Amino acid sequence: MPDAASAFIESNQDRFLGELLTFLRIPSISTLPEHRDDVRSAAGFVAQSLRDAGLENVELIETEGHPLVYADWLHAPGKPTVLCYGHYDVQPPDPIDLWKSPPFEPDIRDGNLYARGSADDKGQMYIHVKAIEALTRASGSLPVNVKFLVEGEEEIGGKSVAAYVAANGAKLKADVALVSDTAMYAPGLPTLCVGLRGLVYTEVAVKGASRDLHSGLYGGAAPNPVFALIELLGQAKDTGGRILIPGFYDDVEDPSEVELESWKSLPFSEADFLSKEVGAQALTGEEEYSVLERVWSRPTMEVHGIAGGFTGAGAKTVIPAEATAKVSFRLVPNQDPGKIVAAFRDFVKERTPAGVQAELRVLSAGPACIVNPDHPAIRVAAAAFEEIFERETVFVRSGGSIPIVGDFASHLGIPTILMGFGLPDDGLHSPNEKFAVENFYKGIHTVAHFLKKYGEAS
Repeated sequence: MPDAASAFIESNQDRFLGELLTFLRIPSISTLPEHRDDVRSAAGFVAQSLRDAGLENVELIETEGHPLVYADWLHAPGKPTVLCYGHYDVQPPDPIDLWKSPPFEPDIRDGNLYARGSADDKGQMYIHVKAIEALTRASGSLPVNVKFLVEGEEEIGGKSVAAYVAANGAKLKADVALVSDTAMYAPGLPTLCVGLRGLVYTEVAVKGASRDLHSGLYGGAAPNPVFALIELLGQAKDTGGRILIPGFYDDVEDPSEVELESWKSLPFSEADFLSKEVGAQALTGEEEYSVLERVWSRPTMEVHGIAGGFTGAGAKTVIPAEATAKVSFRLVPNQDPGKIVAAFRDFVKERTPAGVQAELRVLSAGPACIVNPDHPAIRVAAAAFEEIFERETVFVRSGGSIPIVGDFASHLGIPTILMGFGLPDDGLHSPNEKFAVENFYKGIHTVAHFLKKYGEAS
């Protein structure tokens, strides 16, 4: 990385952090309608930050949901084009009472920045913006062509950005995408993620009687939708973690032996994973597979919540008329989301208990993806990461899902570099989400260094 760019980053650290704190104070919760104006405010912040960084053609693109932000700088003829993606929306902060400091009042403690969105993904996305600013201020230009696409619906499925990518292939044409929305495997260990699980998110709604009923007068004869959901979902997975939906595992593609061997070499401790990350009494799932296999390369089924009936303080003896469950499936390479939805729909239809009606609603669906670690841009990214952190870069998968990576592959035909600067214990989607301040600064250095090396290698 040029000395001037490095010096610029070092001399502007306090300003960069201050800007991030301002960004994090915006409660851009995309799933809650009452925060719609806050989400738009966050989009405006991103747009202005891109202008200030030296990018051109900055647009706030309206959608049926929350706006997209686009910008570019295309003055490096003969050099590759990098499409930088991130999201400015965040998850709800609930439960609020578990936060040690208010989720939208950023607090720095022990070298960590605590706030909702600090790691997922405002802090990481802002790394890209500041890297661009450092390079443009240092030399007046960039070593590669750059496009930015930042969305406000990633936490609710990303439908608007998916539609936009599908319809704007020429505008978004690039050689590679760069995404920072993943984690380093361990503190100080540069990590590139080369695989993501897909996600199918559904809602199962069950209706029983025409109204809530008195359990003393009707209990024992009237159907109970909450129990019906328990019975239905209880048949979908056994106590060993095996999913019992017919055909669910038909297309599962196992990782290669080379990949499995590389995972065994990682500094993984099952005891630490249980105590420091999960915080439960025991791990569950398919015991014939290692923990890393279970979370990186095996499909899953999870129930995120069941709603219905009376849940307030005190007692109310009611048989609810309706109940709903949120159910998701994480998919692995070669599993087709459409086939999984069809299989689950058939399962619900065939196993719905007597006396109730069940409806399956699909809220989002996206496939898993695998990136070739031998792609030239990924090799450059690995080298840049290694040179800044002074440790050899490792390649891992993530159990999470980033649907846009599949969209970039399908519609733009480009691979995505998943260069994350979070840490495994950052608490994404949980109370006390955090982001290491050191990783924020080093991330800016790393992205700037990658862009320079990628330009030089082309």
